[in-house]
Amino acid sequence: MDSYQHYIDAELGLWLMEMKKSPSLFSRLTHGFQGKINEIIPEKVHKAITVAIENMVKVVITGSGWIVPTANPKMKLIDRETKVRERIKWYRNTASVEGALTGAGGILLGFADFPAFLSIKMKMLFDIAALYGADTKDYHERLFLLYIFQLSFSSQKRRNELIGLIENWESYKSQLPKDLSQFDWRTFQLDYRDYIDLAKLAQLIPIIGAGVGAIANYRLTEHLGGFAMNAYRLRMLKNNPKYLETGTPNLLK
Repeated sequence: MDSYQHYIDAELGLWLMEMKKSPSLFSRLTHGFQGKINEIIPEKVHKAITVAIENMVKVVITGSGWIVPTANPKMKLIDRETKVRERIKWYRNTASVEGALTGAGGILLGFADFPAFLSIKMKMLFDIAALYGADTKDYHERLFLLYIFQLSFSSQKRRNELIGLIENWESYKSQLPKDLSQFDWRTFQLDYRDYIDLAKLAQLIPIIGAGVGAIANYRLTEHLGGFAMNAYRLRMLKNNPKYLETGTPNLLK
């Protein structure tokens, strides 16, 4: 077993432990507090936000115009992941600049950050998927990206529920929604909003918003990239235990 195999095994093992650990007291209190706030918000507001997020994500994830990178079929995993990290770094920096620009404009431009930042994160996921050998035109692969996104931006309790689906994707994917309209968008938007609200709220304040937006977008994009890498590593390990030694165009099968 070479050094990169040790590195992958260690990083993936730590990530899985993090996904499966019990929610902390602080996490439970925070989730409960956010739940109370969501109960106060009128149902028509929840529905409006759900529809808005659903439509935005659908536009991004069903877009046929995405140009994704290609990986040499004989490329080893260490080289693929070098390219993945380069893409994460590029999107991380792009998101940081976007957050600074919209944050500098206060409330009005702060609201413009939401769809722009969402598009940046989703496009990054498409690039990462392609570099690992996934066919991003396939419906199930796009659905997998949605679950990576949801796992990344959710409470610890929710992660405990979702990690089994990611870990056993080949068994679960046939039972999942056959159409994006059947996806649980209500839970998706609540998880996402609850996770990023505190990180992004100060971005709406003039003057300090630029700094907050830059830092928040930088960290959230890097966070998502790390989750995506480990999610694909997990699939490869499940489907092909010797994936590190394999030089094939698709390491996921």
